[in-house]
Amino acid sequence: MSRRAAPLPLEESLGFQVRDLNRLMQRALAARIAPHGVAPGAWYFLRVLWEEDGLTQRALAARIGMQEPTAVIALRGMEEAGWITRARSEDDRRKVHVHLTPAGRRLRETLLPEARAVIAQATRGMTEAERAALLALLRRARASLEGA
Repeated sequence: MSRRAAPLPLEESLGFQVRDLNRLMQRALAARIAPHGVAPGAWYFLRVLWEEDGLTQRALAARIGMQEPTAVIALRGMEEAGWITRARSEDDRRKVHVHLTPAGRRLRETLLPEARAVIAQATRGMTEAERAALLALLRRARASLEGA
C-alpha cells in the first residue's frame, strides 16, 4: 500500500508564499522604476554597485545569481545608458571591473525611494516590530538553506 504525502495547500506553503510575494514585489517595483528608464535587470546591478562599486563582472553576476554571459549583456545596456563603465584590470587582464558613473550614482536618490515605497506597500498594516521579525525570519530561513 503506497502512502500519499499529506496535502500542502498553497496558502500553507512557505515556498509558494515567498515566490508569490517576490513576484508581486518585482512587478510593483518594475512599474515604479520604468518611468525612470530602468529595467528590473539593471536594478539588481545598480543595487549591488551602490553598496560595493568596482566589483568584477564575475563577482557582480555571482552576487545577483546570474550567469556571467547573461550579466555581460545587461551590463552592456547599462554602459550604453551611461550608468556604468567597465575597465579591464591592470593586474589581471581577464578581469573586468564595473564602476558606477555619476549618472549611475544619482539614480540611487531617485530609485531607492521607489523601492522603499514598494516595501511600505507590502508591509502596510504591520508594526515596525513585525517588519523586523519578518526580515529576521527570512534571513534565518535563507541561512539554513545556504548551509545545506
